[in-house]
Amino acid sequence: MTPTLVIIVLALGLLLLTLEIVALPGGIAGVCGFLLIAFGVWQSFILWGMTVGTWVLIGSVAICALLLALFMKTKTWKRFSLNEESDSSVNQIEDPAIAIGTRGTTVARLAPTGKALIDGKLVEVHAINKFIDQDRPIEVVAIEGYRIDVCETEDKRFD
Repeated sequence: MTPTLVIIVLALGLLLLTLEIVALPGGIAGVCGFLLIAFGVWQSFILWGMTVGTWVLIGSVAICALLLALFMKTKTWKRFSLNEESDSSVNQIEDPAIAIGTRGTTVARLAPTGKALIDGKLVEVHAINKFIDQDRPIEVVAIEGYRIDVCETEDKRFD
């Protein structure tokens, strides 16, 4: 293996470790990066001997520690983090107005989940048998926990 190829393998391993820390969770990129760094260090021991191999090993560990310390700083993570708050909420089914048999109309297309207006309240519903277009009459057929299952009806009173 040529010296240039050893440097490329080490750089690619460090790049994969950095991507694992920053963007690719799951461990595959980190394991591949670790294996590439280990292979590059092993090849440096074979090519240049004990002294250079030891320096490459120490340098690789130092660069990995430096990258980890750099990405653990608060300011670095603020660039990657979500800074907005979510104002969505879970359906509150304790309301006795929404029960099995209650009718309403879809506000958005149910594909299969979407919004519907049931008894004057905007709630998230789930179509049980097919997609339902916007502004179609629906009927509540089941309530399971926070999930409201609906089906389309032919009743034109809610169009």
